[in-house]
Amino acid sequence: MRYFSARETEWLQELDTIELASFHRRAIAFLIDSSIAGIATAALTALVTWSFYSTLHALGHIVPDSVHIELGHGEEHSHIIKEIIVPILYFGLLTWRGKGQSPGKRWMKIRVVSLVHRHLSLWHSVERALGYGAAFLEGGFGFFQFFIHPYRRCVQDRIAETIVVTEASYRAMQWKPEHPLLPDTGHQPAARQADELPPPPPPHISSITSST
Repeated sequence: MRYFSARETEWLQELDTIELASFHRRAIAFLIDSSIAGIATAALTALVTWSFYSTLHALGHIVPDSVHIELGHGEEHSHIIKEIIVPILYFGLLTWRGKGQSPGKRWMKIRVVSLVHRHLSLWHSVERALGYGAAFLEGGFGFFQFFIHPYRRCVQDRIAETIVVTEASYRAMQWKPEHPLLPDTGHQPAARQADELPPPPPPHISSITSST
């Protein structure tokens, strides 16, 4: 894109007066998602461990103590899986596939909405998922910024440029046929083409050109 486009201004005007989700609904949704992710992680870890030892047993190998020691040193890798890979796969992919809704948010009837795009891209969803880590690094204060930010945005919202709204208010805005909140792929190519067009010249320049 060679020319600046103020599409975000129009998009923000459409989001004007949309109802923001309350803290308790967001907190409960996060607890639901964290519980599901924790159970899935524990089940996956148990399955991998069982498969490893079952394979060795089927091959007739005796697992020496050195293997247990080496597995014990793999705790760092376990932390990476639990604190980085799982949040990206769960919160990132599911929020992207759910168009702003993870299972917990769907249960609590809230939705993540981008402030700069009409839909959440995969990168925005992953970026927001990583923002949870930034919120925890601040001693949890990143989550409580909800109470001091005018638009109830936590650290992850500010990083990914998103807000969290109620599903009822989101659905109530779907009556706008020209700019639906849900992504309309049929109009996206035309929008991109319009962004590439140079801006029209000011009126006084056009009049001078026509007179000459």
